[in-house]
Amino acid sequence: MTTVGEFMTTRLVTMDGNDTLVAAAQEMRDSAIGDVVVTDGDNVVGILTDRDITVRGVAGNLDPNTTRLNQLTTKDVITVSQYDDAVAAADLMRTYAVRRLPVIEDGRLIGLVSMGDLAVEREPQSVLADISADNPNN
Repeated sequence: MTTVGEFMTTRLVTMDGNDTLVAAAQEMRDSAIGDVVVTDGDNVVGILTDRDITVRGVAGNLDPNTTRLNQLTTKDVITVSQYDDAVAAADLMRTYAVRRLPVIEDGRLIGLVSMGDLAVEREPQSVLADISADNPNN
């Protein structure tokens, strides 16, 4: 059995729900990532993606300078443990139609597993694995 902990991403960027969309977009740009985990102290309260900023924020005509992350964050986050089976994590993604799962241990965020991570691990010859393993195109 391959566990989530064997291939999860541990290079995480977290932001507070009171931060603005502009701050999140700048952090994503500077860190060459497509999402931030939104926290309230040590608690994961949501995930915000670059797509959320575009589709919910900009297309919703919200001011990115004043709109707070907690206004757009995907809430009710489904989480996994580093000891969970990778196949079970993929099943959760399918069931809940999500692309990322925070990895929690003792109530603390320790990683993130994405569809791309699963593809690289489980189907390394797939197109998604190729895209996910490549460097970001800034």
